[in-house]
Parts: sequence; structure tokens; C-alpha cells
Amino acid sequence: MEEPIIQARDLGICFAKGKQKKGRVKDLFVRRAANKQGAQQQDFWPLRHVNFDIFPGDAVGIIGRNGTGKSTLLRLITGVLIPDEGYVRREGRVAPLIALSAGFSGELTGRENVNLVAALHGMTTKEIKAKFDEIVDFSELEDFIDTPVKYYSSGMKVRLGFGVITQLPHPILLVDEALAVGDAAFKRKCQQVIAGLLKEGRTLVFVSHSEGDLKKYCERGIFLDAGTLETDGTVEEALASYKEAEARDAKAKEERKARRAAAAAKAAEQAAPVPALVPGAGEA
Repeated sequence: MEEPIIQARDLGICFAKGKQKKGRVKDLFVRRAANKQGAQQQDFWPLRHVNFDIFPGDAVGIIGRNGTGKSTLLRLITGVLIPDEGYVRREGRVAPLIALSAGFSGELTGRENVNLVAALHGMTTKEIKAKFDEIVDFSELEDFIDTPVKYYSSGMKVRLGFGVITQLPHPILLVDEALAVGDAAFKRKCQQVIAGLLKEGRTLVFVSHSEGDLKKYCERGIFLDAGTLETDGTVEEALASYKEAEARDAKAKEERKARRAAAAAKAAEQAAPVPALVPGAGEA
């Protein structure tokens, strides 16, 4: 029986509302100061009781509204975040198309950053040298590759980051809205690269709000809502669940709006001044 390449069991992570994410040094001091002052912290679970198996070669779309735990799930898979409950396991290294320019040092040149980031992701010097020209060609930064990255535009950084990460030989590809950046020509290049990686048998976990992209790349869909896994089926089934949840929320919002309007009208009616009675008024 084939073993999953990614497995989650009763997966959950807890943050404190209004604070930095757990594990950051700044948060440690903030929490200590708050505790000394008697402040109450309110726990927030962006994900809880999540279970799934992803097998080699699967292409899975993660679907949900903003704030429902999609990006948090990817960071748990990469190991950037540590769960408070359950576990997530993976077999094989990850090529993360997440915050593509976050790992660059502004003081280093594009060339130096390519070498640094690729090495940090496990590529050998020989592998980097063999892939370097492809990375530069893809990013279209030949004239700026020896310029410090602090002078790059955000789009230039994203192109360079995409070029590096997609050259990693790792079996798991995590994509978090990476196709939502750049111009139309760059998006087409990115789509071609991802399609090529899928043909090689890579495993894809893809977060996107684009129904077209989800249907293009993914056969399976996972719908997250309020931190829980609501649907795990075909991408069409997951999208249908997402749309149903959107419709329910829209209806509930309209009902709340109507109740507030009715309450405001009633309050205004009750607050209206009562006409004063004038002595002798109405007498002949």
C-alpha cells in the first residue's frame, strides 16, 4: 500500500489574539509583560482537528475564505510553525512558493542571493552552478543579477524567488497565491513551469482564490472553514462547499443588517418627543 507523502492527524495550532505568533522572541517578552499586568489572553485556533493524507503525485487545492487557516496550513507543512495539537508529517523536502522574496538579503546581489537561498534549501554548489543560467533566464534579470537586491522592485524579487524555488529538486511543491503576482506574461511563464513540474510527478499543495487555476492544476480539493476541514473531495466538490458557505454568510449578513435597521427604527420611534398638551387647546 502506498504511503502518504504528507499526513495530518488531529492537527491544530493556537495563537493568542492580538499577539505575535508563537515561537517569536518578541512574543515571549510581550506575554511576560502582559502576565505581570494581569492581562487576559484569548486563544485563537486558526486550525484544529484537521486530518488528511496526500499521496505522491497528488495535486490538491486548499480552498477557503481569508483567515480560515490556508496559509497557516502550508507553514505547518513546511515546519515553519509547530502544531499545538496532533501532527503533520511529510516524506521528502519541500519547494515552497510562499513569500517568494522573504529570504533575500538586500545587501547581497541577485547572484549572491541565488547561491545563498538555493544552498539553504539543500542544493549543492554543483547543482546551483548547473541551474544558475536557467534561474537568471527565467527571472529576466540578466542585466541586474550583480546589483544588490535592495534596489530591486518587488516584482523583480518575486521573479528571482520563483526562478530559484522552481529549480529545487524537491518532491513537494507548496504554492500560496504565487500566480497572483506579476504581469500576464510572467503569469503564463509561471503556469508553464508548474504544469511541467506536475508532469514530472511532483506533489502539489496549492492555495488560491482563483477557481480557474484550481481547476487547471488540481483534481482534489480541501475546503477549510473557520479552522476546520469541511470538505475533502474533488476540487469541484470543495468549490461547491465554498460557494455554499459564502451564500450562507451573505444571507446571515443581510438578516443581521435587517435586524439592526428594525431595532434602530424602533428606538427612534420610542425616542420621538410626545406632543405637549396646551391648556385650552381644542376648546371653542
